[in-house]
Amino acid sequence: MTGLDEDKTVRLSEAERLAWLRLIRSENIGPATFRDLLSHAGSAEDALELLPELSRRGGRKSYQLCSEDDAQAEMEAHRKHGARLVALGEADYPPHLRHIDGPPPLLSVKGGDTLARPKMLAVVGARNASLSGRKLSGMFARDLGAHGFAIASGLARGIDAAAHEAALSTGTVAVFAGGIDRLYPPEHARLLDAILETGGSAISEMPLGWKPRGRDFPRRNRLISGTSLGVIVIEAAKASGSLHTARFALEQNRDIFAVPGSPLDPRSEGANGLIRQGAALVTSAEDILESLAGRLEPELPLGTGLLEPDRARPSGQRSPNEAVRDRVITALGPAPLDLDELIRYADAEARTVHVILLELELAGRLERHRGNKISLLM
Repeated sequence: MTGLDEDKTVRLSEAERLAWLRLIRSENIGPATFRDLLSHAGSAEDALELLPELSRRGGRKSYQLCSEDDAQAEMEAHRKHGARLVALGEADYPPHLRHIDGPPPLLSVKGGDTLARPKMLAVVGARNASLSGRKLSGMFARDLGAHGFAIASGLARGIDAAAHEAALSTGTVAVFAGGIDRLYPPEHARLLDAILETGGSAISEMPLGWKPRGRDFPRRNRLISGTSLGVIVIEAAKASGSLHTARFALEQNRDIFAVPGSPLDPRSEGANGLIRQGAALVTSAEDILESLAGRLEPELPLGTGLLEPDRARPSGQRSPNEAVRDRVITALGPAPLDLDELIRYADAEARTVHVILLELELAGRLERHRGNKISLLM
């Protein structure tokens, strides 16, 4: 199977979906590594065969593959839970999410097809929101819904919940930090049921049964902004998760809209700070529509995405030259290094350097950072 044909609905076969699941659930593999492996090997099935050898060349004696039985069990658990696994490049994968840095290869999805709508905006803010903040959240979600926008948020207390509730009739997407069967907070069970019953969606990149930890919420926030054209921030404290979402939005080239609040209210400190830094000050849906005028249908290639590369081409399994490998490892250290700078220093083809980095990452010796930077774990 090759890249997505815009005139056809392309889906992974069940065997390919199983291989994708095994690959992303195997040791030391994240979204960026997953994509590099597919590019290197030609398919997930071929990548699975290469993993132990690549890891060994990176300095690891043994490697833990996700077994076929475990992957089959997870797929069956999805079916029992009324959920499905949607692959990057399939028609019901969130269109804007395809274009972030390191999009999840597979998403757990429950509910309707709201997440596939290109007109999506995120609403985020304080969990301990004021009554006015909740009313504003509902107002933005309801008015934007009337103009054809679906609303994405994190199903948290406060601003998130108010946005979801107001967007039930027009479409809303709840993004989970843990597995899609791990509702947080638990008191939002009725709200989640209402989202799904009205055709909305719930999504997660984490395995079923995964209990959300503190470090998982920033990952969730990256998906909230990534699914959307822009992020609306209402009542965000100075060090809140909502500001993390805004930071991801900036990195993803999304619009950031901030609702101003009283300087006497700590819950407004973050949103007011975003305005000082250049975020658009908004007080109504009309302000957002005006800001987005002329580009409501973005010029992104929304119909494209990675499925399986051309399996007919050589997979490039040859081991890189030892001299190049030594130069790459010597250049790396605990301080993050720009990948392009490393490739220039190595004086080798980019493909060769990427293979060496794959080996190191699979061996647990490499760490990726924002901004296309990498470092060696000492």
